[in-house]
Amino acid sequence: MVTVTQQKCACADCVCIVDMKDAVKEGDRNYCSEACAKGHPTGAGCEHTGCVCRG
Repeated sequence: MVTVTQQKCACADCVCIVDMKDAVKEGDRNYCSEACAKGHPTGAGCEHTGCVCRG
């Protein structure tokens, strides 16, 4: 059996991989940051190196 512990952030524009145990939960989705989880309401990105997501 395989246990998945990481997945891509649920934000469509984000390229981050997030540990599911550390993820920001929003509904049934896992996000790498509050900004991604809330849909980037202020235009702020997740601020992880190499990622330019802004929602």
